[in-house]
Amino acid sequence: MSKNKQNQTNSNRHKKRRDYHRFSQLDGTHSLRKAVPNGYVDYQVRTRHGGKVFYFNFELAREMGLIAKDHPISLTRELEKVILGTFSLEIINEYDVIHETPVPKKDIRPSKYMATRYLQLQHPGRVGYTSGDGRSIWNGQLRGRDAVWDVSSCGTGVTCLSPATAIEKKYFKTGDKNASYGSGRYELWDGVCAALMSDILHKNNIPTERTLAVIAYDDNTSVNVRTYKNLLRPAHFFYHLKQGDYAGLKAAIDYYIDRQVKNRAWTRIGEPKNKYHDMLRRITIAFARATARFESEYIFCWLDWDGDNILTDAAIIDYGSVRQFGLYHREYRYDDVERMSTTITEQKNQAKYILQTFAQITDFLITGKKKTIRSFRRHSILKVFDQEFEATKNEAVLYKIGFDHGLQEKLLDDDKTLAEIKKFRKLYAYFERAKSTQGIYEVVDGITWDAVFCIRDIMRELPAYYQQGNTTMSAEDFIEILRSDYATEEDVALNQSRKQKIRQFQQSYRKLIQIAANQSGKTEFGILQDISRRSALINRYARVTGDSIIYVARQVMSSQKQMTPDELHQIINTFIEQQILSPEYFQSIPAPRKRLPSKKAKKTFESMLKIVKDYREGI
Repeated sequence: MSKNKQNQTNSNRHKKRRDYHRFSQLDGTHSLRKAVPNGYVDYQVRTRHGGKVFYFNFELAREMGLIAKDHPISLTRELEKVILGTFSLEIINEYDVIHETPVPKKDIRPSKYMATRYLQLQHPGRVGYTSGDGRSIWNGQLRGRDAVWDVSSCGTGVTCLSPATAIEKKYFKTGDKNASYGSGRYELWDGVCAALMSDILHKNNIPTERTLAVIAYDDNTSVNVRTYKNLLRPAHFFYHLKQGDYAGLKAAIDYYIDRQVKNRAWTRIGEPKNKYHDMLRRITIAFARATARFESEYIFCWLDWDGDNILTDAAIIDYGSVRQFGLYHREYRYDDVERMSTTITEQKNQAKYILQTFAQITDFLITGKKKTIRSFRRHSILKVFDQEFEATKNEAVLYKIGFDHGLQEKLLDDDKTLAEIKKFRKLYAYFERAKSTQGIYEVVDGITWDAVFCIRDIMRELPAYYQQGNTTMSAEDFIEILRSDYATEEDVALNQSRKQKIRQFQQSYRKLIQIAANQSGKTEFGILQDISRRSALINRYARVTGDSIIYVARQVMSSQKQMTPDELHQIINTFIEQQILSPEYFQSIPAPRKRLPSKKAKKTFESMLKIVKDYREGI
């Protein structure tokens, strides 16, 4: 080999080693420590041996700048070693210190990692002295190409901020299965569900934390590595408020605002007092839009007064209690052992209460005096919420019909058209909200009351029906398309009132088509062609639900030993792409690759799709 070729080879090897040097930033260092000194508990951490990388989000890692843009989607031994070296961790907790748990010195990392403090309603006292990250640590911050990313890991051991410690007043050993609210571990199937759902929702334009990696262990537990550009929750501020800690609250809020501006999530914000009003308005708009989307997309995201299960910009976090329903199961409640959750419809008022608390925070920061939460129950910002919520619900129903964003804007700008949109929404809600005569009953993880109509099905079929030159679909055909598997004959009986609603629904739908044609300069047939293509994707027959994602995750887990890591990653990526229901996504991203690498992979993928179809209407 010539000297030049040898030098080139050595250069390429050196470059390959440098590809992963950015992982070293994630060593527990985080700017929150300096900004909010009492906002966390520090832990030494040790290497947890025996892990394997079950999943790695190559697309996200590229976006973050963690790996090179041209890095192949291949889990090499070198990359797996770096991932495990960075994230396969377990804290040395208070139990370990008290009981002098032996830990090899070579396994102890030089830096400490923080578990952050925040409010949680399941803790005694409910003011935040004992609550926060009960089984998570923050790996640190990554300075990406255009933003700073927070990175945290769940399943790294039980901390003193766990509800178990607060309730039973003792420290727990990581892995103790007798500990209430978990033992510091994370179940692998939970981790796989979170990885799948977070990427599916992200690619369908629902703001959410994202899973960077899932590390699996032989006991079917996992460490889930999660990332977002700002992982602070409302609860991170509320515990300062509850304790009347003005200095801590101001430090935390100022830190959050600064991060949002530097990450370009917010444009430059007012100074000095106006910035708190600006913050309140921006958070309000984010929550209004998010909760309207949750309701429209049947996403159950347990919102409550503590602001724990949501990020401050209303992005989803903690998928353990998140569900996407196939129908509008609006009476479903999650059973969290000691209490029942809110429902989808109650999320709106819980969001408003969170914003009422932010109004209280804003006033406290400006005046220096903490008023009661009741003083803000008629705050003007709640009207802003209601207006933005309604506007987003109007957009959502036009989107479900199949109108693109350009037509949506035109339709929403006209007051007369807006009246027709609201009329259609009422008719849409009549069918969407219909419940079975069976009433409330128990399910595995809570209680529910079945919805009886699948509104997506009729929205998908109507444009194709009208394109054929038909005028009004018969009530019998309409109800047959609309009915769900949950519906009994009594539930779908066609009385005069329901027949009238079916007729009015179609009249209002056709009216909107006619208005759209007039405003766009197209024919009604042309509009129907456009929305037929879009609606077929938006209202796809088989959409993943909370029930189906559990069985899909278990199918993937049972297949992992039969396939290489690269095959497994391709199956997961192909499945996620199959669940993207946003036409806009495919306008900017090339069509997904459909070929799978082997017969085993294809068989597993087909089994996953069958599960989605079988549970498409579920919880």
